[in-house]
Amino acid sequence: MATKHEQIIQYIDSLPIGEKISVRQIAKDLNVSEGTAYRAIKDAENKGYVSTIERVGTIRIERKKKENIEKLTFAEVVNIVDGQVLGGREGLHKTLNKFVIGAMKLEAMMRYTGAGNLLIVGNRTKAHELALEAGAAVLITGGFDTDDDVKKLADELKLPVISTSYDTFTVATMINRAIYDQLIKKEIVLVEDILTPVHNTVILKLDDTIEKWYEYNEKTHHSRFPVVDQHLKVHGMITSKDIIGFDKQTPIEKLMTRNPMIVHGKTSVASAAHMMVWEGIEVLPVVDDYHRLEGIISRQDVLKALQMIQRQPQVGETIDDIVTNQFIDVTEAKGDQFYRCEVTPQMTNYMGTISYGVFTTIVTEAANRVLRAHKKGDLVIENVTIYFIKPVQIDSMIEIRPKVLELGRKFAKVDVEVYNEGIVVGKALMMAQILDRT
Repeated sequence: MATKHEQIIQYIDSLPIGEKISVRQIAKDLNVSEGTAYRAIKDAENKGYVSTIERVGTIRIERKKKENIEKLTFAEVVNIVDGQVLGGREGLHKTLNKFVIGAMKLEAMMRYTGAGNLLIVGNRTKAHELALEAGAAVLITGGFDTDDDVKKLADELKLPVISTSYDTFTVATMINRAIYDQLIKKEIVLVEDILTPVHNTVILKLDDTIEKWYEYNEKTHHSRFPVVDQHLKVHGMITSKDIIGFDKQTPIEKLMTRNPMIVHGKTSVASAAHMMVWEGIEVLPVVDDYHRLEGIISRQDVLKALQMIQRQPQVGETIDDIVTNQFIDVTEAKGDQFYRCEVTPQMTNYMGTISYGVFTTIVTEAANRVLRAHKKGDLVIENVTIYFIKPVQIDSMIEIRPKVLELGRKFAKVDVEVYNEGIVVGKALMMAQILDRT
């Protein structure tokens, strides 16, 4: 039996796109308290199919697929620019595919404006009208209003007309930044992207016996299975080690490992990898918010995903990318490898010296590179101890010299020294886990 929270989530999910949602109305329709309704609406908002907009309210929006995550809905634009919706509220759930800055003559502006676009323009009422007729939404900068006829047309065509107090340049920068951030998020591979879904997962029930395990083992050649109840809630994991020496009629429930480690679909693959290596786990159940099984991931799935991430071209730059792009590989005559890096203005703090966060990134990247040269594998940094000896000024050229102290099958220790003009300015001792690709 679904809980009240689950029932509300399912009800919200069934509402048509663009439908307005209120706590009071849901509480009344489903006969629940307003507190329960509020919590469920917030949960739906976190899951991405409800959006709350100031002065508009809460509306049901279309949940974006991952491949289209770099596109924004008009509802998200309203929140980004602190906008006010003047008309066309029913179209807030729609996705924009391009934004056009209206800084040209009217005829030229319309040549660039089409369906699904967002025209960013000032108080040019005729431009507002023509953009709507072309199938584009309108974002009016400078805090200006528009004519009542334009608002009426926006309502008829279900295309939003939004007003913001920011200027055109600021608005374009804010939207660009939002799209850029989404691009970086797109590159982060999540567990939900690689899991084997529940309908393809071999599972055992609480009332099954070991005989069932042997049957599945012979059929699939796998030895690890999640154990669930009738509602698909995960109660345990059963492996070949658990059943050794027991009669085939022994119930699975008596032998399984209870409360197994689990992950959620939104967990990053890197986090799952860290968990699997640290705990020595081969298979992890993937569950939803109600602990129901959504699928499984194996160590092989994780390693393939990590290798795929390394081969993908970078689209959106993170701070780590900006820092490590400055690295220059240097090989000395005696064969030792070290790295040079220039301290750019973006890498400094308010005093004009290299920031502690950037310094940590530099020594971590150096350790990563030297370990990859020694052993082909994917790395998870476990612990870093850093000593800041001298400040490093802006525009300085530093040398980073990593040295492998110990290299085992699963762990490595690395010592990193950083020099500026021949003087040691910092040191780090680092321990890393190694995910062996074999």
